[in-house]
Amino acid sequence: MKADIKIKVCMGTGGVAAGGADVIRAFKNKLKTAGIKASVERHCSLHKVGCRGLCAKDVLVDVIIDGNKTTYQDIKPDMVSGIVKEHIIEGNPIIDWTVGDEYHNFHRKQIKVVLSDCGDIDPEDISAYIAVGGYEATKKVLTSMTPEETIEVIKKSGLRGRGGAGFPTGLKWELGRKAQSEQKYIICNADEGDPGAFMDRSVVEGNPHAVIEGMIIGAYSISADRGYVYIRAEYPLAVERLRRALDQARKNKFLGKNILGTGFDFDIKIKLGAGAFVCGEETALIASIEGQRGMPRAKPPYPVQKGLWGNPTVINNVETLANIPYIIRKGAEWFSSFGTEKSKGTKVFALTGKVKNTGLIEVPMGISLREIIYDIGGGIEGDRAFKAVQTGGPSGGCIPAELIDIKVDFESLAQVGSIVGSGGMVVLDETDCMVNIAKFFLEFTQSESCGKCTPCRVGTKRLLEILERITSGDGKEDDIELLEALSNDIKATSLCGLGQTAPNPVLSTIKYFRHEYDAHIKDKKCPAKVCKHLLAYSIIDEFCKGCGACKRVCPAGAITGEKKKAHTIDPDLCIKCGACFEICKFNAVGKG
Repeated sequence: MKADIKIKVCMGTGGVAAGGADVIRAFKNKLKTAGIKASVERHCSLHKVGCRGLCAKDVLVDVIIDGNKTTYQDIKPDMVSGIVKEHIIEGNPIIDWTVGDEYHNFHRKQIKVVLSDCGDIDPEDISAYIAVGGYEATKKVLTSMTPEETIEVIKKSGLRGRGGAGFPTGLKWELGRKAQSEQKYIICNADEGDPGAFMDRSVVEGNPHAVIEGMIIGAYSISADRGYVYIRAEYPLAVERLRRALDQARKNKFLGKNILGTGFDFDIKIKLGAGAFVCGEETALIASIEGQRGMPRAKPPYPVQKGLWGNPTVINNVETLANIPYIIRKGAEWFSSFGTEKSKGTKVFALTGKVKNTGLIEVPMGISLREIIYDIGGGIEGDRAFKAVQTGGPSGGCIPAELIDIKVDFESLAQVGSIVGSGGMVVLDETDCMVNIAKFFLEFTQSESCGKCTPCRVGTKRLLEILERITSGDGKEDDIELLEALSNDIKATSLCGLGQTAPNPVLSTIKYFRHEYDAHIKDKKCPAKVCKHLLAYSIIDEFCKGCGACKRVCPAGAITGEKKKAHTIDPDLCIKCGACFEICKFNAVGKG
């Protein structure tokens, strides 16, 4: 009896980091040994796929026999022989290794558009993309739709830019179409630099042809014959797969001269960025492509009026462009049926931090934070109390637990002092200090400031200095008011989005967690027991067994005591490293 066997192994960045390449090699070796691939009756195909979403359970592996799929999680190379022998040869899936409720709950409330093929098709094989309808939208647009009709579909869909600002995509294309110039450009912004964000990288790694197709359709709509993908060199896997996809698209006549015999010419180049966060800002990105230092310029004129080398330029991010082929194929009404009245469609988020099920998710706009964190994310790691969630990366704000039922869309998050941003979502729990969190993000934005404008260059430095003073126990009574005044000045006067949004973590944590600032400044205490300089370690006599473990690990010699008798810590010698607290098995070291 013949059997069609397919094996799909996650080879997104998460899968690779978890050992996906070793798992693939193990499958190749075991299948070869078993003679399965060579057998007429049992032909097997082995595929690498992009991010499957639930990165916490990588390496994820699908075994599909005659259309019946079994998904395995946490797979290591030494488990492969068991899967080949018991499942593929004998027909008995290893139930203990398969995904359970966590996996199914993770996907239950998701609606996948951009990620619909990511994690299912081989990103390095154009035929896999074509087999699921890839480039059909390109054919439809180039052969049966005018640029104006194409733009109208995108406008009706309600698609807004997924790079942060949420500007209507169709309107941006319309402005690009109307701009008068013999030369126009379209740029894909893949310079994703937010801490904890990996949405765009995963899309490029998992389905690069969708991004390319979106660029082709966009270029046709605005009459551009040249495009650039600006992507940071720190994403080698994404860059490698993108280059391969561009070569395949050219060989299949989807890029180059006279595409599909329609007379339309368009090609794409890759520009590698050096990892500067500010180059995510569109005018700084343009300067970098032009060979200049990546620094923003004042607007207007906007890039759609005067962009790359002074020519009209439309810039969209990866997720925005990857939506385009699906909207053209399935219709504006289909896309706009998801989401809210003003925030249509779905949004991809990188769900990270103190949540059980970290990974890449795509949800309808308007879903609540509670559903994302508890239904999809599985709740807080260690079943600790949820404290806040940082959305929008370093440019966003911290949303407290009492607002967990807020809807996740452009308008709702803006009302509470945060943003959707490009899609970073960092979950925080009771062990996180919100003053320290604000300091962490200020450290990032201050170091990434290009220095061109004084409010951002100097203002973020002053903000950081004040936060460092507070977390070191040297906070002053008027520091909170000073932080607020300085933050508002920076937001109002900075040149670009980096400076204008850098104070958001500070303002949102002051708004919702002012009591923590007060505790640091007035009581010289860190409620979360995180800030090193505000901690004091002591030994609880009734719990101490006199084992000497704390004494042996103390690098400062601050602990004294005889064997089997209670020890003591000299506060003047203690450097507050926490080694004693970590080593004690009897909970005899107090921290506060």
